[in-house]
Amino acid sequence: MKKNHLLSLLAGLSLCAASCGGPTAETDAVIPRPASVEKRSGACRLASPLALSFDAPAEVADALTAYLRTTPLAVRTDDPQASDGYLRLTVAASPELPASEEGYVLSVLPEGVSVASRGEAGLFYGIQTLLQLQEQFGDRIPAQRITDSPRFSYRGMHLDEARHFFGKEFVKKQLRMMASLKLNRFHWHLTDGAGWRIEIDRYPELTELAAWRPIEGWQPWPYCRRDDPNAYGGFYTKDDIREVVAYADSLHITVIPEIEMPGHSEEVLAVYPHLSCAGKPHVYDDFCIGNDATFEFLENVLEEVMELFPSEYIHVGGDEATKKGWPTCPKCRARMQREGLKDVDELQSYAVHRLEAFLNARGRRLLGWDEILQGGLAPNAAVMSWRGESGGREAAASGHPVVMVPGSYCYLDKYQGNPSTEPEALEGSVPLPKTYMYEPAPQDMPGRERVLGVQANLWTERIATPEYAEYMLYPRVFAVAEIAWSAPELKDYEDFRRRALMRIDAVRAKGYNTFDLAGSVRGERPESLEEVRHLAVGCPVTYASEWYEGYPADGPGSLTDGKLGSWTYGYRWLGFLNTDVEATVDLGAVKPIREVKADFLQWRSAFIGLPKRVEIAVSSDGERFTVLGGEENDLPFDDPKLQCRAFGWTGEAEARYVRCHAFSHGHPGGWLFIDEIIVN
Repeated sequence: MKKNHLLSLLAGLSLCAASCGGPTAETDAVIPRPASVEKRSGACRLASPLALSFDAPAEVADALTAYLRTTPLAVRTDDPQASDGYLRLTVAASPELPASEEGYVLSVLPEGVSVASRGEAGLFYGIQTLLQLQEQFGDRIPAQRITDSPRFSYRGMHLDEARHFFGKEFVKKQLRMMASLKLNRFHWHLTDGAGWRIEIDRYPELTELAAWRPIEGWQPWPYCRRDDPNAYGGFYTKDDIREVVAYADSLHITVIPEIEMPGHSEEVLAVYPHLSCAGKPHVYDDFCIGNDATFEFLENVLEEVMELFPSEYIHVGGDEATKKGWPTCPKCRARMQREGLKDVDELQSYAVHRLEAFLNARGRRLLGWDEILQGGLAPNAAVMSWRGESGGREAAASGHPVVMVPGSYCYLDKYQGNPSTEPEALEGSVPLPKTYMYEPAPQDMPGRERVLGVQANLWTERIATPEYAEYMLYPRVFAVAEIAWSAPELKDYEDFRRRALMRIDAVRAKGYNTFDLAGSVRGERPESLEEVRHLAVGCPVTYASEWYEGYPADGPGSLTDGKLGSWTYGYRWLGFLNTDVEATVDLGAVKPIREVKADFLQWRSAFIGLPKRVEIAVSSDGERFTVLGGEENDLPFDDPKLQCRAFGWTGEAEARYVRCHAFSHGHPGGWLFIDEIIVN
């Protein structure tokens, strides 16, 4: 296409025909939100089929033509000069276009549609926007000009298939969703203690034994052979992997494999126990770093992995290594002495450095969870920050690339609605508004330019079916996609929620299962969103037992600050381990009271239980207390649902001091969590 033709295509849209009413660009439901949407007059009726033409390299035209034939957007190639009912795709270096090769300009005119970009990816993403508009408006799309480009180069989604195996058709289905949302990195967690999911020619026992369990639950992890009649699990053959990688590439998605090491490796050590510090299975979770055979194994595996995955980054895990066997292991101690390593953190760092050198020599880069910072970060490594943001901040400040995935915002295995009505999930709450408001690269972050992007993570400990996996992914992945693509100043949760509700209807029609956003309680536990007023607000509290230092809420005044806890027990809840809770509130003067109550949590998977009994006592002098009454708990400790219940007393009394005594449920290692003593 000649330059003046391109410029006229990008400008001059004010000549569109007059509007005939109906939807306008202002009500577009596109996710992620485009950088700029200019409403024009009129609408484009999508001819069936559209006359497709290209001003682009042949390989780009061939790839996009093949892709378009898989979409609802019907096209024909027999009339490239059509002046009406056309779809024109142009690759150019015009200054009118966004600088990024992933950016695009989409022009919807009454006579046809054009997409222009500096690269094939930009054309592909312009098509994704057009497809979303078609889903919303059908064959009559309001005229508009969209100029768009991504904020981050890394826009990711993670799937754990080590705990539960879903299969390639499920993965390809999620890749299609990712592409529609302009996500471009698929982080595939293929190995972990619960299962090994990738065929390795040198080590066939990994998929004959370590890929199968005789039970569907994710713990404990006994392994069984593939031919066991109760075998549960599966793995991807090399042909499966090649098929998925090629399919992802056609959708402009890079697949990043994760081969977990040195921890979370029970499945490998069950098959090859000589790689454990104990020399036998089911003792330690970690590879023996002092054993040269460990590195021979890991390098052989990575060689075959790199043959299958062309991605720049190879993820090696590095998280939650227990390191229990290393201090007493003769081989590990000898390695530490030879290498001058002072502790086991430096021993892990040695392993990461060694693997990084191996990958770098083959033109690849190492990516790992933020624990790879411990003992010193390998020189060319990139960090995926999951334990909050501190690891990412540290890595970015020291010049390392970072992908932000903090669990409190981006871990989608946690509850997204009221846990008492939701299917069982991991402890904690990550509702859609919380995910949406996350900022991966805040202004005060040193080295924020090193943030590659952001990722949604789905771990599947408690997610055993494809339907439940999709339920947990969507619409929260919509939010992560918008964080990753759109400028932060465009954020507007209410507008996003409007668009997400419309997008949910569209993807459900395609067979995706989603969370019921329309019917859910919005956001956090409603009681936690507003302060509660009562007689004890601001009053001092004395405690007969100490709370656990890791769950201090806001300190001694937490039980009378007028703030109730969220669905997440780590926020505003005061935690007590293996003890009663006995707290006394001083109202400052004798006052009439009619009610005393306190909220407690039960969450079986976190070993948090409701108290056995709660007793309320009062006093005028702080010395002699009268028990007014209380409540017994009738909920079994092993009930799987999260419960938030109030226990207390109602009646007529006068008192200055009010004591709440919650008796421990008596399970060793168990917790009591309380958020407020309310006196009315």
